[in-house]
Amino acid sequence: MPTSERRNVLPGLAGWLAVTAAAAAIGAMSSVRAPQFYSQLTRPDWAPPSSLFGPVWTALYTLMAIAAFLVWRDRGWRGARGPLTLYLVQLALNAAWTWLFFGLRSGPVAFAEIVLLLAAIVATMIGFWRVRPVAGALLLPYLAWTSFATALTWALWRANPGIL
Repeated sequence: MPTSERRNVLPGLAGWLAVTAAAAAIGAMSSVRAPQFYSQLTRPDWAPPSSLFGPVWTALYTLMAIAAFLVWRDRGWRGARGPLTLYLVQLALNAAWTWLFFGLRSGPVAFAEIVLLLAAIVATMIGFWRVRPVAGALLLPYLAWTSFATALTWALWRANPGIL
């Protein structure tokens, strides 16, 4: 790769990492007291400890940003407008779930929203796969974790009717 192309790689990667981190930060603003709230909920036996969520999401957000960067690098914004727009939509839905669940404490709305998020992740993954298969594959852990989170959201909502 020529030096001029290498110089463009780092700002591009930094940009996608920044966009993804911004969505994470927006979601995190509503979850400052999430560990305390989560510990008060009646949880299924298979629910992970609150300490697991931060490291998992850090890894997932990193993989997501790398996937978006790979698609952008291959086709640019104009060439991959559809998949990259889907990526931004799913990022917004991702951030919104945290506000709905931890901020508003609305189990039914958070559950409906996370189902939409799952659909957006699948659509993004397919779009990324068509541009660069490895980018689609990088979203598989995110899809798996969000599928798990969907089941957990349902279980928490149903087990905590007065709180969620």
